[in-house]
Amino acid sequence: MAVVLSGLVMAATLTACSSTSASTSTTASVSNASNRSTIPASAFRDYTGISPTSVAVGNVSTLLAGLFKGAAVGTQAYADYVNSTGGVNGRKITVDGGDDNFSGAPNKQLTQADIQKDFAMVGGFSLQDNFGGTVLAAHPEVPNVTVSLDLATSNLPNSFSPSPAANGWQQGPLAYFQTKYPAEVLHAGALVADQLSATSKWAAEKAAMTGLGYKVVYDPTFDISTSNFNQYVVAMKSAGVRILFLEQMPENYAASVVQALNLQNFHPVLVLGGSTYSEKLIADAGGASAINGSYLAQNTALYLGEDTASIPAVGTFLTWIQKASPGFKADLYTLFGWLSAELFAQALASAGANPSRGSVLQALQGITSFSGGNLVGTANPGKKIPTTCYIIARIEHGTFNRLDDPPVGGPTHSYRCDQPFYYVKA
Repeated sequence: MAVVLSGLVMAATLTACSSTSASTSTTASVSNASNRSTIPASAFRDYTGISPTSVAVGNVSTLLAGLFKGAAVGTQAYADYVNSTGGVNGRKITVDGGDDNFSGAPNKQLTQADIQKDFAMVGGFSLQDNFGGTVLAAHPEVPNVTVSLDLATSNLPNSFSPSPAANGWQQGPLAYFQTKYPAEVLHAGALVADQLSATSKWAAEKAAMTGLGYKVVYDPTFDISTSNFNQYVVAMKSAGVRILFLEQMPENYAASVVQALNLQNFHPVLVLGGSTYSEKLIADAGGASAINGSYLAQNTALYLGEDTASIPAVGTFLTWIQKASPGFKADLYTLFGWLSAELFAQALASAGANPSRGSVLQALQGITSFSGGNLVGTANPGKKIPTTCYIIARIEHGTFNRLDDPPVGGPTHSYRCDQPFYYVKA
């Protein structure tokens, strides 16, 4: 069970973090057009789940083995935070949480039940969200503010994400490493899980690399049950890899690769990503000496605490996570839950004194710039356009430290936004 869940986390993490999908650029364009379609007239008379003093939101997540508990914790934490300030225009947010137990039928049933009594769906995270997605497709009057893993669900005109997806890859980090390591990028390598969500995203990233002039010399797929990567390290060493991209790997896999690299005394430039960023990574990799010097490229702040002094939203996030669930270790899914709730609250506040589902949907369509207080690079949720912004960090003395990023007080708020998003052609 642990191995299977670990692999499933990988698939989910890749889908959510990489801002990519298996669709074509044509699909993305259709999605943007659909998002501007007319909201059902009945939605402007629909006040399900809202009163003058409260608003109820549904959250369906997979809590089995703690898989995506972070999504529920993050959503509740933001609700607690905004409620502590008096709520949104005087309305307290109540979170109606549900566990789909990693099964499609419960996901659909819980979603169906929630939309009958709750105002919106907010912050849920599940590999089974396509089942709930069919319910949301049949009810376009219900706002769905989540990071959806299912492409069809994320493309619904009533779905909005604080981290919109598109078919392509962030070109900025690739250009950064090409400038810093021009010789090494002609000998690039990667390890890719043998899951459709992973292989499709690697195809997009590889296309972006090739377009910049990279040469990939080694990029095998591996079974998600793999825990020992020695054979892959031996092979990549033989292939002449000089820079290795593991930014699509979650922490447990990346740590195992680092262990294998050290065992074989092989040390290419190592690039990690948002799905790898974790409090457990350094310890699991074998300690600071085993992973010092590795790079991190991601489109979020260092939300585990390193950016607390410079980005106040990080401290607020971590403080309220501990209030909602004392001792809980925040992860990417926690951040997604928090940001989804914040995006919903922003739309609710903009929808007027007597908000309906329709007016909130209209407000969501109008949010064309969102960063969650700089917790994430600025994106356009209203038009489903992903961020082009990112940060670069490096592990030094066992801690993540920003590297070559602009000042927090600058126009991009410490994010590098120097390259366009690479869209895969249809």
